[in-house]
Amino acid sequence: MNSNLLRQRIQDDMKAAMRAKDSERLGVIRLLLAAIKQREIDERISLQDPEILTVIEKMIKQRREAYTQFKAGNRQDLADKEAFEIEVLQKYLPKPLNEAEIDAIIDKTIKATNATSMRDMGKVMKIVKQQTQGRADMDKVSAKVKAKLTV
Repeated sequence: MNSNLLRQRIQDDMKAAMRAKDSERLGVIRLLLAAIKQREIDERISLQDPEILTVIEKMIKQRREAYTQFKAGNRQDLADKEAFEIEVLQKYLPKPLNEAEIDAIIDKTIKATNATSMRDMGKVMKIVKQQTQGRADMDKVSAKVKAKLTV
């Protein structure tokens, strides 16, 4: 399987946005491609789909934080811009997991690693993150793991 399918899809969407003269969408896609390229230059590697998903998740997280700040500051115009960027970026993430699927992955991982306390959280999260990356909010996943390990 070619692991650059996501990059190709992003580039195809950029061309489509150019043809459609959709400058807002084009701007978001260009920001994404620039972030991917910047990470490749910084780390001197060629990013594959899993690493590209990490870049997208980071960008979405930044925009969610900005959205919250703009809402609190009564800047609806800027909040709407952030919401639009989140919407465009989320289209590149795989189908999200529901709560039951996340819980099942966490329970299975805890059992497989024989995790019993918070000291085991790192090894549990390492495995859970691989299975949920791009498909779940890692802050919420982390909170669920923490809750299960402190019981």
